[in-house]
Amino acid sequence: MTASDVGRGAGPDAGRMIGRAVPRVHAPRLVRGQGRFVDDIDDAGALHAVVLRSRVAHGRITRFDPAAALAGGEALLVLGPDEIERFTDPIPTAWRIPGQLTGTVALGDRTVRYVGQPIGLVVARSRALAEDVAELVAVDIDPLPAAIGLAAALAPDAPRLYPEAPDNIGGRIHFGDDPAALDAVLAAAPHVVEREFAVQRINHSPMEPRGLLAEWIPATGRLTVHSSTQSPHAVRQELATALRLRVDQVRVVTPDVGGSFGGKVTLYVDEALVCLAAVRLGRRVKWIEDRTENLSSSYQGRGQRARARLALDADGRFLALAAEITGDLGAFAIQAGSGPFQVAGLALEGPYRFPRAGATITTVHTNTVPTGAYRGYGMQEAAWIRERLIDEAARELGHDPVRLRLHNLLGPDELPYTTRTGLTYDNGDYPAALRRAAELARERTRESTGTVRRGVAVTASVEITGFAPSALLELFRIDWAGWESARVRVNQDGTVTVFAGVIPVGQGIETTLAQIVADRLGVPLDWIAVELGDTATAPYSDLTSQASRSVTLAGGALVRAAGRMRERMHALAAAHLGAPPDEVVLDGAQFRWPAGNATTAWSEVAARGWRGWGRPDPDRIRLEESVDFDPPAITYSYSAHGAAVAVDLETAEVTVEDYWTVNDSGVLVNPAIADGQIVGGVVQGLGIALVEEAVHDPATGRPLATGFTDYVLPVCADVPPVTVEHRCTPSTVIPGGFKGLGEGGVIPAPATVAGAVAAAVPHIAHRLTATPLKPERIWAALSEAKELSEADRD
Repeated sequence: MTASDVGRGAGPDAGRMIGRAVPRVHAPRLVRGQGRFVDDIDDAGALHAVVLRSRVAHGRITRFDPAAALAGGEALLVLGPDEIERFTDPIPTAWRIPGQLTGTVALGDRTVRYVGQPIGLVVARSRALAEDVAELVAVDIDPLPAAIGLAAALAPDAPRLYPEAPDNIGGRIHFGDDPAALDAVLAAAPHVVEREFAVQRINHSPMEPRGLLAEWIPATGRLTVHSSTQSPHAVRQELATALRLRVDQVRVVTPDVGGSFGGKVTLYVDEALVCLAAVRLGRRVKWIEDRTENLSSSYQGRGQRARARLALDADGRFLALAAEITGDLGAFAIQAGSGPFQVAGLALEGPYRFPRAGATITTVHTNTVPTGAYRGYGMQEAAWIRERLIDEAARELGHDPVRLRLHNLLGPDELPYTTRTGLTYDNGDYPAALRRAAELARERTRESTGTVRRGVAVTASVEITGFAPSALLELFRIDWAGWESARVRVNQDGTVTVFAGVIPVGQGIETTLAQIVADRLGVPLDWIAVELGDTATAPYSDLTSQASRSVTLAGGALVRAAGRMRERMHALAAAHLGAPPDEVVLDGAQFRWPAGNATTAWSEVAARGWRGWGRPDPDRIRLEESVDFDPPAITYSYSAHGAAVAVDLETAEVTVEDYWTVNDSGVLVNPAIADGQIVGGVVQGLGIALVEEAVHDPATGRPLATGFTDYVLPVCADVPPVTVEHRCTPSTVIPGGFKGLGEGGVIPAPATVAGAVAAAVPHIAHRLTATPLKPERIWAALSEAKELSEADRD
């Protein structure tokens, strides 16, 4: 990266627009109720689809008879397994694990493996009518024994989901030091802490469930899909494959998206079926997921168990960290199904120095909803294992947990640093962030009162951002493109249009991209329009807005594209003024040549440029610059979190009374948006820590949370004041110095809360190994501790 790449974004206070907390450009229309989500698109003349889903966890479809549904004429189309298989191909997967059974997701399958699995589709003139006639489709499923959850699937006599996987293992991989070498270090270590950890399954619970409006025009042979998705280009490719179309026959448009958190990064089977129906009928077909479907049938996140060991010497220095991670894939591996579990192994070490470390990841098939990406995936699970082990080591050895962490944290002079699992951290000052979080902890310490016990804790974490260099994806055989493309156009009237492949899902990306371009061009923010989400116009982006990469990679591309456009506009202005380019300055809407006492308007320069007048380069006319940016390396943000909690010994209820974070995400484009992202992530982390859990009936596999009366989310009363502080270590590999921050809030939050609970009630600390820390779990730990205490007295 050259110095000009960093430009005026080189520091936290640099730049005219970068670093300013300007209001979101799209906020006014949203707060006025003028958002345009999929369900807001005019659907006059559209037909409506209802998805037929399996009501059993495991079985063979022996009968699918639509005769009664079609007899009255209300059902215009019924798709069953035979038709689906005849007209579609499986959806390819992208991120596999050694030993994975298949590289695809089947659309038509007569074997069902979870409650809620799509097995067919009914189309009628209204949603209500489609729901009515769907009840008339006769479906018989011969039930098979089901394996609900990891323990059941791994039991010696467990039912088998796939004949070719007699042990239900979906694949296995090891990262880091050889297991035998790790065992040797652990066996010789003066002190070893070993625990069994668990992280529950989580529903994404976006404000807007999934939905799409698909239209096939037979005359043109083109399919246009309006979809609430994070990844329109990926969905386009997957749809083309599944429906046996050319990629250029498919256009995917993403309007406003009401949240995703990883739940909308891929094409689902039911979405492909809706598009198939549009193609078969030559009509517009609409489907909007209801909340019950969203909570019971959409892919879920997390779902992991681990056996982990931490070895320390007599002085508290870390010697080794080893984990055996078991991930619940659910019924089948989706496009990136094993990815979160693999990231948990790769990210296990966090910001600490480990002479030896490694993780073995085993994925398991269960008769439950498939799992996939969820905000902070893998990294949150890794932080839960690592930070809880460190707290337990401090407790057992009698060390202060902050000092133990500082003793083992990587220092700024040790960076760049390559972990034992192969991650190369770039730059920063991890100890400084932790010290500041510990200082805030001392300010927030409160005394226990009566039966209410209080405690505080701080943790440290690293966030993988800017995912990922294409060469790295190729090395890991992950079938994604990691590069990002962006385009800047100065229009004939001088306004500016920005095109990028990333997607707005509530994170304010439209504003931050506009700020970057305004800063580099030197023009007012309101001159700039940002166009996103349409594969017909947006630059190609495979991964788009996931993995904390939007500002990092699209922003990095725009820094370069806007910088080149600025140079061209200055050259055009200089030619018009008859001045040397380095003597021309942009002052508001005017180019000035002080030495020649001459001016010309930005808009006049733009108009002359589009006419082709006075251009210095005879081969370039259009005022448009496009940059493809493939990052040379992953960037790493880091943070330290702190929590203060109160535990009521009478009710076993945990209340988070205060929360704080110290973050370093490089150069911040918009601090207000950055704060919102971090606080939002913290709230999700509190939900994982305390209340959220996607549970299946262990006998039937039926989801037990099908509405927000059953699936509990944190509400305003559950969220304490959250203090957010920032440090700035600019990236040396990203133009603009940006790093990502979209997942940093959620990653350490559960471990931080658990650490504070352990500090409040030390005699149950060893039991705090699984989330959520609901009152019944805390009560069980308190009861066990009481029984043990009474037994000791006896």
